[in-house]
Amino acid sequence: YNCSMPLDRLSRNIHYLRVSLTDRCNLRCVYCMPEDQTFRPKPELMQDEELLTLIRLCAEMGFDKFRLTGGEPTVRANIVDLVRGIAQTQGVRSLSMTTNGILLNRLAKPLAEAGLQRVNISIDSLDAQKFKRLTRWGSFEDVWEGIKASEEAGLTPIKLNAVVVRGYNEEDVVDLARLTLDHAWQMRFIEMMPFGDVSEFQTTQIVSAEEMRKRISEAIAPLESVDGGKLDGEARLYRLPDSKGDLGFISSVTEPFCASCTRARLTADGRLRMCLLREYELDLLTPLRQGASTDDLKNIISTAVWNKPWGHGLAHNMIPMNRVMSEIGG
Repeated sequence: YNCSMPLDRLSRNIHYLRVSLTDRCNLRCVYCMPEDQTFRPKPELMQDEELLTLIRLCAEMGFDKFRLTGGEPTVRANIVDLVRGIAQTQGVRSLSMTTNGILLNRLAKPLAEAGLQRVNISIDSLDAQKFKRLTRWGSFEDVWEGIKASEEAGLTPIKLNAVVVRGYNEEDVVDLARLTLDHAWQMRFIEMMPFGDVSEFQTTQIVSAEEMRKRISEAIAPLESVDGGKLDGEARLYRLPDSKGDLGFISSVTEPFCASCTRARLTADGRLRMCLLREYELDLLTPLRQGASTDDLKNIISTAVWNKPWGHGLAHNMIPMNRVMSEIGG
């Protein structure tokens, strides 16, 4: 049982795996996918046993922090049993999920009982009409109930994610920031990242983290830096005076955090992707299905980790075109 993950070439300890459970979603957010998105046939995606096998191998190699993503992870069949299986895997120290929250009203409690520890819930506006326009299909009420249900189930600290898109919700950052005055939540604002088919829309609608901070400071109160601006994962933290929660700003485009990146991604079709914004991937599912040995599979994982790119190439207009966000799991 080997607890130390091979470091990558830049001596970053890659121990955080984001696992995409499905490429499907019950929303169609404008910055993520086209409304008529087609999905992969299910047999091409990792089945339950395959998923648990690959997670076990990664845990044996030193990955200890796991986050379940999608598409929308809660639409995966058997999600509660899968979470239980992952939570019981030796070496899994942290298990969380990023979700749109639509189904959490029903699932928060069973997921918590199965071993899920925390959730990050996407909420781009508190205005029901704007929410609908951004998500195309979503109901704000459902998400709000999901947030409350998660808090009651103990999936805390609750983190909320808003992707800020010019022309859609750049003004809403103020109301979203106000949530932290009364709730011990972390409200995180994310710069939109350019991807695949929707990349042209994205590069023109980016709102920088600096602009968001300025907007909040002017409308409510000056922000106080938390931990001297040190990164919490990928977010720089601030807080409003006397607030119960804090604010995180994730500026992948204007202030990248590649130097401290410790993560890899397992896509729903079983490929290890070492940078969200680079096309480099290594296939684990095909060799697994062809009967590759545990050692063979671990060698592929080691190779992928060793070759993790230093950073993304957005500054040089290198935009990854081989997948949209929902296929990778944000």
